Amino acid sequence: MTETKTETIGPEERFQNFLKSFQTKTGEYKYRNRIAQMGVMGSRSLIIDFEDLAAIDPSLAKDLTDKPDDFLEYAKNAAEAQLKIEDPEYADKVEKIYVRFRGLLDKVSLRSVGAEHRGKLIMVDGILVRATVVKPLLINAVFKCRRCNETQEVPQTEVFIQWPSSCKPPCRGGLFDLVEGESSFINSQEVRIQERPEDLPPGQLPRSMDVKLIEDLVDIARPGDRVSVVGMVKALPEVIPKGGRLRTFDLYLDANFVDTLGKEVEIVQISPEEEKQILELSKDPFIDLKIIHSIAPSIYGYEDIKEAISYLLFSGVPKTLPDGVQIRGDANILLIGDPGTAKSQLLQYVARIAPRGLYTSGRGTTAAGLTAAVVREKAGGLVLEAGALVLADKGVCSIDEFDKMKPEDRVAIHEAMEQQTVSVAKGGIVATLNARASILAAANPALGRYEPSRTVAENITLPVTVLSRFDLIFIIKDVPQRELDTKMSEHILSLHKGGAAPIEPPIPPQLLRKYISYAKRITPKITDETVKRFEAFYLKMRSVPEPTSPVAITPRQLESLVRLAEARAKAALRSEVTAEDAEAVIKLMEKSLGQVGIDVTTGKYDIDLIMTGKPKTLRDKLQDVLSAIVEIEREDGIVALEKLCDQLRTAHGIERIEADKLITQLTRDGTIYSPKAGYVKKT
Repeated sequence: MTETKTETIGPEERFQNFLKSFQTKTGEYKYRNRIAQMGVMGSRSLIIDFEDLAAIDPSLAKDLTDKPDDFLEYAKNAAEAQLKIEDPEYADKVEKIYVRFRGLLDKVSLRSVGAEHRGKLIMVDGILVRATVVKPLLINAVFKCRRCNETQEVPQTEVFIQWPSSCKPPCRGGLFDLVEGESSFINSQEVRIQERPEDLPPGQLPRSMDVKLIEDLVDIARPGDRVSVVGMVKALPEVIPKGGRLRTFDLYLDANFVDTLGKEVEIVQISPEEEKQILELSKDPFIDLKIIHSIAPSIYGYEDIKEAISYLLFSGVPKTLPDGVQIRGDANILLIGDPGTAKSQLLQYVARIAPRGLYTSGRGTTAAGLTAAVVREKAGGLVLEAGALVLADKGVCSIDEFDKMKPEDRVAIHEAMEQQTVSVAKGGIVATLNARASILAAANPALGRYEPSRTVAENITLPVTVLSRFDLIFIIKDVPQRELDTKMSEHILSLHKGGAAPIEPPIPPQLLRKYISYAKRITPKITDETVKRFEAFYLKMRSVPEPTSPVAITPRQLESLVRLAEARAKAALRSEVTAEDAEAVIKLMEKSLGQVGIDVTTGKYDIDLIMTGKPKTLRDKLQDVLSAIVEIEREDGIVALEKLCDQLRTAHGIERIEADKLITQLTRDGTIYSPKAGYVKKT
């Protein structure tokens, strides 16, 4: 369309000409078809790609962004006129049509939205962090006069209800009642979007902005979603508590279109070419190795840990049993390591590569920040604000410095790790939110470095209730080894010298992210052969030569094996879990148990180390000490330390040094106390 022609006709006709005449490369009338389908779909919104309008009529596109108030109305009238041509029956039935514009050519960063954008149509990206409940919004009010009972309509466009000034002559009454039954309402919702972490300038706090949604835009996105919003910038004067209005204004967006960039894992856009690439990759017999080598390629070594992380990214299959019990499909992994072993780098990489990843550090994390907070909104009501685990729903939450979290804050994670929900009961809000996230946590040993002579529970200051919820626990020790140190130093120095990874990942990060999204749609089934293999391993580990032997594995680890095997099958896009998958995850579980589930005094597997924090040998000895105390108490009333140590040596073969350690531990646990020097008594 030429510029001279467009000048002679009005904006409404120009919009209608665009809707009538726009054709794709294949010759299809794109918008005429969309309008014709509105009646079939029962839709009241027509979505227009802004770049199509800009290509056909650039001046109209510019006018739309500069004066959206007027031009959105012209676009709506044009769409309604075209609907009367395409589907007159539906046009008579539907009250109002909304025209929504998708993808403006210029994106504005949330941080730079200011006074100059007021009244303009802009597009911003962000993360949705808060959403209010959906409320009816009054758009056309009907008022009844108290004196003469006459009614009159007043269209509502302002923030507060606009009342009629007086009744029609001859009444002239000034008191009115709102007739709700005859007034028109639409659904409305207010959400808040915040800058994305990757868009944040160094040392700055994230900025946020309120967005008003109406009609079919409500509930289109939920907290945690990455969204792209096209909307009109409006200003609202700040109100002080006493009722006055300040000269400063709050900016908000009146949304025209909301595009969810990450509502669910499945919505990651995969083109047909990429799908072909993904299916081609899955046929590779060494796909599992390729995925492992594509995870943080700049970090040297850690093959086992990277393998475990790959299973965590793909996750198993969640199951709901007939009685309503739910079994989680997401794996949780804990890394315990000496300082400087690249734990944080691994965690940050995983948060970036996961289709929905979030990174947080223990020191600056509270219970409310992890789960959910109840906050007061401007209107005075309470609203629920999602925390890190809720925002990472159906994704991965990386928690660094896990040991530095306050114990009262760490308790909040218990429910999310096993039940995968977050329950809130505060200020009249009782809610259960989904937190179906895999947790990858990293912690430092309590004494700075990992002490092989001490148990896991002694090495890290974490309660056993949390430890037992991790499917796999790995220990990263920084032990000097000449050959390994040579390779490590060469790798690190080549990174600094070249400024990039010397080895390119077999699968590029963007493709790996889409591969994970694609694989998550598959629900592999466990075969009889796999069941037999897991059963054999479980029974072998459980078979104890005598009743006093420690237990090597519990049903919780068996469930973990199933989850990990399903994830491995997903990684190869297989619909069945094979015996090969079973063997691989059993090997990984043995490595994990070999690091954390071995009693350092006997060298045997003992799952009680993770489940209770004390190996069976230690618990047996503590029980011997308590039995001796009870026996002596029965005879003497109070227990002399000398007599207790003699009895322990003769009856149980426990020497004085070990006996002192056991007595100290029981005193620390509060099981016994010392009424006076040289004597102990049971609490």
